[in-house]
Amino acid sequence: MKVQHPFLMIVALVLSVSLACSTVMGGVSQPEAAAADTSPSTQMPPEVLPSPTREQATEVVPTETPASVGPYFTEEFDTDPEWDLEVVKDETNAKQVDSDPESVTTKFSNGRMIFNIPEEWLSAFYTYTGETYEDVRLDMEVENRGVSSQQVSLVCRSEGDRSYEVEVSSNGKWVFKVNRRQVINGASTAIKIGKDTNQYTLICQGDEISFLFNGVEPKGSPYVDNQAVLSAGNVGFVVTAKRAIPVDVEIDWFKISEP
Repeated sequence: MKVQHPFLMIVALVLSVSLACSTVMGGVSQPEAAAADTSPSTQMPPEVLPSPTREQATEVVPTETPASVGPYFTEEFDTDPEWDLEVVKDETNAKQVDSDPESVTTKFSNGRMIFNIPEEWLSAFYTYTGETYEDVRLDMEVENRGVSSQQVSLVCRSEGDRSYEVEVSSNGKWVFKVNRRQVINGASTAIKIGKDTNQYTLICQGDEISFLFNGVEPKGSPYVDNQAVLSAGNVGFVVTAKRAIPVDVEIDWFKISEP
């Protein structure tokens, strides 16, 4: 018959309860450690950049191109294009005349450039210096508002005193000049005489210089230059007063184009 030992059974029961409590307490502590590792306080939130606004965007607005820009255009003289204006006195013919270049005036009105030359033997050169041209066509429309005899010229390949120039008079005559010296002249019934409106054309292409009056090419055009052979230069026009004054001329438009 076995002998029971109550004391030993009590000790075994106490040990079993202690082991169970330690297991439960260990299970509770593990979630606390995991929570500390995943805490959001250890990570900075990503930087959010502001989206561009309409105020921040740069808008490019196209600008209107002025008329007198680029090699080919039509100048309609709505405003002053600010070309180069030079008034020259004809010293050869004006020896006995005290003409003052400062007496010449220009203005812009109703889409026209208006020249007034009150004294004899003065020439007003108006030159576009924004480009140089070799082969080029020039056209212009002119209205004579003054005396019946006045001169308007078209000029190409101008550089200093060197140029090709056709000078047209309101009396129906014309003169072609090389380096401001007359080489040929003539008359044309295509030129409207007196106080009227005319269109003149000058074409410089290679060594041939052609000119037309109201679309009609006169005898003597084209002029073939085998001597001066001007290669390139500026373009423009001239208004001249000789003996008949005052000269009042209105330029409606001036066109530069390819020949």
